[in-house]
Amino acid sequence: MSVNPSDKGLLTPDNCVVLFIDHQPQMFMGVASIFRQVLLKNLLVLANAAKIFSVPVVLTAIASKEFKGDLFPELLELFPDETPIKRSSMNSWESPAFVAEVKKTGRRNLVIAAPWTEVCLAMPALQALTDGYFVYAVEDASGGLSPAGHHAALRRIEQAGAVSVTALQVLLEFQRDWARHEHCDEVIRTVKAHGSVLGLDSEKARPEMSQIDRSIPTEVDPLPQI
Repeated sequence: MSVNPSDKGLLTPDNCVVLFIDHQPQMFMGVASIFRQVLLKNLLVLANAAKIFSVPVVLTAIASKEFKGDLFPELLELFPDETPIKRSSMNSWESPAFVAEVKKTGRRNLVIAAPWTEVCLAMPALQALTDGYFVYAVEDASGGLSPAGHHAALRRIEQAGAVSVTALQVLLEFQRDWARHEHCDEVIRTVKAHGSVLGLDSEKARPEMSQIDRSIPTEVDPLPQI
């Protein structure tokens, strides 16, 4: 199992690094396993989780004629001090610069999200596992070229020892206890941005929540699939 026993099976902000692989607009155009706007929304939940809890991140983008272009600006704005690693290989684990950045963090638990699941997620996940890392694949912040391809890739890496998680799951696993007030409001803002998880009754139960910025949308219109 891809679970570090010293953590009793749970992720913490101090025991993992989040890897954002190829979250480029052109890469999103091929995704057909999830609505693309929902995929972007989940990506930003994961990115905010890392930002809020000061978890180290590694950003990378595939540089080719077909997929040229930077990562989504919403992602880059959250990590202005991070320079995305450009590479030519579809497999980021074959990029010495990328692997060096991962090693520099000193973290063994890799939380990975990437389109396309069949390639940009599966390849580095499988090879990182063989190098002794623990892999957590963020299923809803990754997207496949087809639903079948997405799920087949997840099954493949799970059979090799990876664990599938969701972006919201990672965020709430970092928070863990609502008595930890330091990041509570930021977490709730992100949860509300993810969807209508918290209802009006919860706001009545906690009056200070009324101070939360209500400008964050809770619904999106999904893009049609190609």
